[in-house]
Amino acid sequence: MFTSVAGRSVVVTGGTKGIGKGIAAVFARAGARVLITGRGPGTPEKLPDGVTFAAGDVSSAADCERIAATAIERHGGIDILCANAGIFPDRRLEEMTEADIDEVLGVNLKGTMLTVKACLPALAASGRGRVILTSSITGPVTGYPGWTHYGASKSGQLGFMRTAAMELAPKGITVNAVLPGNIATEGLADLGEDYLRGMEASIPLGRLGTVDDIGYACLFLAGDEAAYITGHSLVVDGGQVLPESQDALGQM
Repeated sequence: MFTSVAGRSVVVTGGTKGIGKGIAAVFARAGARVLITGRGPGTPEKLPDGVTFAAGDVSSAADCERIAATAIERHGGIDILCANAGIFPDRRLEEMTEADIDEVLGVNLKGTMLTVKACLPALAASGRGRVILTSSITGPVTGYPGWTHYGASKSGQLGFMRTAAMELAPKGITVNAVLPGNIATEGLADLGEDYLRGMEASIPLGRLGTVDDIGYACLFLAGDEAAYITGHSLVVDGGQVLPESQDALGQM
């Protein structure tokens, strides 16, 4: 039996949709008190029990400080930070503008660093602080045309993670990452039916992942049983990165 996270304070950035929404729901079902963030000013409809919302842009240091302060005000502190906020606009390198690069790196990489920094005092005070980054297989393990800026940001998160894990270990804070493969979300659906079917065919388990698959990986890394794991990444992809070629799947 794993130790319960009931009553613990959790911040999930980018928690209004997709993977972030799924992570928040998993923690809420486990009894945690969850604050989700998003760039939209309006509170999302039908928040699960135990989940509240605060608007904020993680690429802004002031917004990250305000998000941390809101979690402390509502929940008395921060035990777990899921730095999940991320964007993945499709743009080929030859068409990419400086603004495109700044936006993706600003949210995905700079936003991760600013959020962790803002939550540090509360995480240290917790005595069991956990930081879990949502990276991706795209960048650290694989590549995909149109996502050079995205892949760079996700690889950068892992570089940040390794040194942050060393710096924060004396404070009792662990820093780890989950690397989702293709997860069934609103954003993935926008890529079209042909893309989805092609991705399913490339995954040994034969299906896209669910947001719960990522949420439960985060829940494990947030728990007491993972207290001796830091600076590591957990790939959650149904085996997608395993085949050396599409032909290898035909031999199964």
